Amino acid sequence: MPEPCATATLAHATRLWEYLASGRQRQVCEAIVVCCSYDLRVADHACALFHQGLAPRIVFTGKTGTWTRHLWSRPESHIFRDHALAQGIPPEAILVEDRATNFGENLRFTRALLPNLQSATFVTKPNSMLRVALSLPIQWQEITACVDAPEIRFPEETSNVVGILGLIEEMVGDVQRIQAYPALGFQAPHALPEAVLESWQALVEAGFTGHLMSKPA
Repeated sequence: MPEPCATATLAHATRLWEYLASGRQRQVCEAIVVCCSYDLRVADHACALFHQGLAPRIVFTGKTGTWTRHLWSRPESHIFRDHALAQGIPPEAILVEDRATNFGENLRFTRALLPNLQSATFVTKPNSMLRVALSLPIQWQEITACVDAPEIRFPEETSNVVGILGLIEEMVGDVQRIQAYPALGFQAPHALPEAVLESWQALVEAGFTGHLMSKPA
């Protein structure tokens, strides 16, 4: 992993964060669908939305990912469910999908679990919002959906699980997938701003390559 962030590196990373984490939306709906991860603040946010009356049920979807296969011995969705129960979410309001290992599967497997679901607010990490939004037109075209995330400041409130350097590598991987996945049929096409692409390239050249696909986009 690269050496700790210099000023230029942090500026490039902040540009990626601000772009990937923009556009939060939520609406009264039939379910809050939580794309689980290493960050339990996502569960906290979903529970707050439930208590505010946004939806009558919560779906936690996720098995394990790059970080959580080393963090927990149980699926992410089980950890998130227990966290939600501790925050007063009624057990009967919770559904669990524990097979998904990526965003496409999060959507596809939840769709199979609730085939008649017509509206949902999807909750994920801030830097994952755009990827979830781009996956929806491919994986679940007919649903009326919003994508939301907790308000987390970068770099001050970066998860201790991944740290700043790990999060930068994750974002670099996210931007690469946004470029590459449409051709693979995983996500809808999206035109990234030139400034974001420039920052992404600078971070790749700086060595933040741990989450890149085998061949850069």
